[in-house]
Amino acid sequence: MVVDETELRYLSRCVELATEALAAGDEPFGSVLVGGDGSVLAEDRNRVASGDRTRHPEFELARWATAHLSPEERAAATVYTSGEHCPMCAAAHGWVGLGRIVYASSCEQLTTWLGELGVSVPPVRALPIRDVVPGLVVEGPVPGLAEQVRELHRRFHGAS
Repeated sequence: MVVDETELRYLSRCVELATEALAAGDEPFGSVLVGGDGSVLAEDRNRVASGDRTRHPEFELARWATAHLSPEERAAATVYTSGEHCPMCAAAHGWVGLGRIVYASSCEQLTTWLGELGVSVPPVRALPIRDVVPGLVVEGPVPGLAEQVRELHRRFHGAS
C-alpha cells in the first residue's frame, strides 16, 4: 500500500503511541482519529495492562466519537492505527459508523509474528476487519511501518 505524506505522519504517530504503550508496560498498539477535514480529533494507546482487556485504542476512539461527533462527522472520519483492528474494535467501529481505516500492520502479520515468538493463541480469533464489517474501506499494511510494529511486539514479548 502506498500512503501520502500526510497519512504517513498519522501512521507514524500511531507507531509513536504504540511505543508509549510499550514503555508503560502495555501491548504496543496506538491509534489516531482524523476528521474529514484532516484535523486530528483524538488519539490513544493500548491500556490493557490495567486488567481491562477491552482498553484497546480503537475501541476508545469509537467511544469518543459517539460522544463528540455527529453521525455525518463519524462517517467522514478515518481511523489510523498501528495494527489492524481486532474483531471487538472492528465491531465497535462499524456500530458507531466511523469511516475508513488505515493500518500499519495486519492481523495476519501479527498472528505470524506471535507464532514465531512462541506466544500462545489469544482467546479471540484474529479476523480481517472486512470479515467483521463488510463494505468498510480498509487499507493496509504499510511496508516499513509494519516492520517497526513487528519490532515493538518482539520487544514486548521479550525476544531479542
